[in-house]
Amino acid sequence: MIRFATRTQEDTDILLNTTLDGGCKLVVHNDEVNTFDWVIKALIEICHHTPEQAEQCTLIIHFKGKCVVKEGNEEELLPMRRAIVERGIGATLEYE
Repeated sequence: MIRFATRTQEDTDILLNTTLDGGCKLVVHNDEVNTFDWVIKALIEICHHTPEQAEQCTLIIHFKGKCVVKEGNEEELLPMRRAIVERGIGATLEYE
């Protein structure tokens, strides 16, 4: 006989809080200045993206106007945002 675990509301709340740890998102915005290659290089070096991940993010940025490139807590994401902005790329932090 197979038994399925049941979750209580408390289990669900703990799971959600773990998943949304920090509730902060690093968002990169589209512009008419920076090249795809420049943004890809920044995402790889600063956010530790794989080349494929960085390329996909730049396509989303180009076609949608912005993309969440990293999620986490403010302490982790603020230095990344500063480094991206120092390269002339628009980036913001969004809080949940």
